[in-house]
Parts: sequence; structure tokens; C-alpha cells
Amino acid sequence: MARLCNGLLRPQAGTVRILGRDARGQSVGELARQVGYLFQNPDHQIFASTVREEIAFGLRNLGLPPDHVESRLQEALSTFNLEAWVDHPPAALGYGLRRQVTVASLFALRPPILILDEPTTGLDWGRTKRLLKHLRTLHQCGHTIVVITHDMRLVADWAERVLVLHDGRLIADETPRGLFARADLLPRTSLSAPPITELSRQLRPLGLRGDSPTVDAFWREYTALRRGKPGGGS
Repeated sequence: MARLCNGLLRPQAGTVRILGRDARGQSVGELARQVGYLFQNPDHQIFASTVREEIAFGLRNLGLPPDHVESRLQEALSTFNLEAWVDHPPAALGYGLRRQVTVASLFALRPPILILDEPTTGLDWGRTKRLLKHLRTLHQCGHTIVVITHDMRLVADWAERVLVLHDGRLIADETPRGLFARADLLPRTSLSAPPITELSRQLRPLGLRGDSPTVDAFWREYTALRRGKPGGGS
């Protein structure tokens, strides 16, 4: 799906529209300005001899003036704490740092749409939170963020809308809370609700709704119940 959106693959049937335009009528270069794609494996994306060149490459390809390239480069380095590695070959860095380099390269380009394939794989919790904070900031600035993931904790904590694909078809379009309440759907898609949702479900006989997707949501509902206010909000 991601490669259909950025032109690396072309649809054999049906239509892919990016910002209202048929993707088949646009070159890969045109689509690259609209859709930034983060590969699941950073080694499939890294090719430059230094971190500086890796991040600057796409900016130069966009034809940005040198001062704009340098400004975005420095911002990406600072945002992802890569200043100390700027002159190092990215391929020689550890997995977590290689992942940060590829995300920083995408971050610097500022495409309207970002598609990230398992972006948190190999990152510790601290780096994961920083990455998701940056993605949320971009989203608040108007960028569309699409994350492909099997991490249901990530979905519960950060997603606003969840699309479930199965055997090449869209079978669910839900909020995280709505998805994890679908006892009919989760087993056949090999997805599992977060442990806090399972706990909430088991405590339903005590008055909880039974579908809390996050610890914060569970705590609000539990606190409201203790105060005699069933529900607890979303």
C-alpha cells in the first residue's frame, strides 16, 4: 500500500489518489514531493557517506537554496540529537541511530503526507516517545501521518484513526477504542488488545465500560466509577 502511494508500485486495478490526483498520472519524483516514505528496514534507505549528506540529499533534490538546505539540516540534526554523528557514516551506526537518521531525513523534507513502516522498531522507549512527539507536532501543523504497525500499545496511545487490512481488503475503520472492543475482529486478524483493555473488560461486572484503550483512559473511568459517576469519558 505504501509503495502504491509513492509511485514505487503502480496499481494493476483500481485507482490511487494522492491529494485528489490519480497517482498513475504522476512521476515518482512528483509523488516524492507529496508522500514521504520511511522503509521498515533503515538499511534499505541509507546510502550516503555521512549523516550530513544523507539528510541533505533529498533537500538538494528538491532544488532548495543552499541556506534553506543548511537550515533544515541543522534543525533535523538538533531535533533527533544527531549533531555528534553528523560526519559519521550512517551505515556504521547502531540500529537505533540508523533509524533516527532515516526519520530525520524524512522530517527535513516536510512532505504533506508521511508514511512510516514500523518506525519504532529497534528504538528504546525514550527515543520512541521523542519520535512520536515530533510526529504529533507535524500532524498539528497539517501533515497527514500514516503509521504501519503491529504494536497495539502504539496504536492505543497515539492513533486517532485505525484502518485494519486483511487479505488485501479494508475490514475495519475505527478509533482505537472501537477497534479493541471488536471481539469478533481481533482473533481473525491476529491482533490483540492491550493488556489494560483486557483488564478493563474483565472488570466490566464491577461497572467499568470494559473497553479502555490506555492506562490514562482506564484511570479516568475507574476514578469516575469510585466517585459514583459511571462512564469516565473517552
